[in-house]
Amino acid sequence: MLEHKQEDQQDLLLIRRKLDLLLRTGKLLVESLADTNRVVRNMNRVAAYLGLPEDKLHIDVGFTMLQVNLSDNAHSFSKLQKCEHHGVNMTAISEVSKLSWRAIEQDYSLDQYEAELEKIRTKKRNYTPWQVAIGAGFACGGFCIQFGCDWVAFLYASIAAILGMRVRAICNEWGINHYMSIAIAAFISTLIAWSTTYLPSEWTSTPYHPLLACALFIVPGVPLINFVDDMLDNYIQVGIVRAVNTLLIVTSMAFGITFVIKFCNIPELFATLSIVPHHAYWEYAIAAAISAMGFSMIFNIPRRLLWVVAIGGILAVCTRNFVNLGPSTNNIGLDMGLVMGSFAGSVLVSLIAIKAVHWFHVPNHVLTIPSVIPMIPGVLMYRMLLGFISMNVKSLDQITPFMKALESGVNSGMVIFCIALGVAIPNIFARRFIAKDRQRFLQEELRKRRERGKFIEW
Repeated sequence: MLEHKQEDQQDLLLIRRKLDLLLRTGKLLVESLADTNRVVRNMNRVAAYLGLPEDKLHIDVGFTMLQVNLSDNAHSFSKLQKCEHHGVNMTAISEVSKLSWRAIEQDYSLDQYEAELEKIRTKKRNYTPWQVAIGAGFACGGFCIQFGCDWVAFLYASIAAILGMRVRAICNEWGINHYMSIAIAAFISTLIAWSTTYLPSEWTSTPYHPLLACALFIVPGVPLINFVDDMLDNYIQVGIVRAVNTLLIVTSMAFGITFVIKFCNIPELFATLSIVPHHAYWEYAIAAAISAMGFSMIFNIPRRLLWVVAIGGILAVCTRNFVNLGPSTNNIGLDMGLVMGSFAGSVLVSLIAIKAVHWFHVPNHVLTIPSVIPMIPGVLMYRMLLGFISMNVKSLDQITPFMKALESGVNSGMVIFCIALGVAIPNIFARRFIAKDRQRFLQEELRKRRERGKFIEW
């Protein structure tokens, strides 16, 4: 009788440990800002490795909380895991995916799996804080080129963004509220960009464009795309939370910029400054590559993939510009507008990535998201919010700024939706076939484990 109780206690402890490992895996993915579909897929694969049957396992993914339940007719075990520190980490997402397959193929013990998972969690980021700041700064400079500035203004925007990024990192280290840190960083970046307008005017013909681009390192491109992804995949609650978090980030950013606008007495600048570029396509390509690589450093993608996302950024932006621009803006292109251009650019990159993931052995979003980020309409988003923040309609002639803010909001929403849809559509159509192949491969590997006597099901 005592022996049976001890065995039951050991079985209970083993199940609890497996559920704990499963939750820790999910937590690492959620906190690395993986989309919810990927979190669930990876957790189900790890559950298969752990011998937890899918038909008895129930997984609930939230933005701040994970829950798993394992139950049959006689037993039920539940466990919760809080997710607190969110930040994009493409390397962690990629390595967790590889670990889930490797654990099955190489018959990892629970101790081995736990050690590998902890190694991923504690691994140093691929880039130092200053490297990230410099990458983010030049990424904003690349955006500035896309808005029509010259290369001297590119440097102004980059320097302002580098210093703003470092201020944000320092604020986070000091434990300042996340949204307050964003507002402070936006304020500092914009103030530095404004100070460059007092430099000799003959140095640049576009002195005010850095003000538009210097704070774009804050725009939450990955949460924006994941928000649409989650909504399309029917993870409505998580999608809504991501959307609210994104709105708070952009609002904080807009308030920081607004303080500079009021302080420096430049109220109409953001609403009236043209952002239509008139560069050669080789300049678009260079700017897109710089922006894609810069944001990739923020996202902590593996160093070996920087040149890959640079090419992806070039393809996305140049396709977007060719479809968007045209005779109406004195450019070469189809003149079909920003929305259609953004959709075309993201679809092209996503179609190529379906094949490229097999060449570089990384998840699809590790390649596609950094490539399409240079198309995120950050300026339109905070132009909308700045318009609403500054709104004071007392007469009919003040309706126009409000309508411009509303137009910016509608356009930014449509562009973001089309970028996310363009990234998701090829995967939605291909997922049915890819999922079948992965499921067949998974079942084959599990069969081999059973034959080796390494698979023990609950």
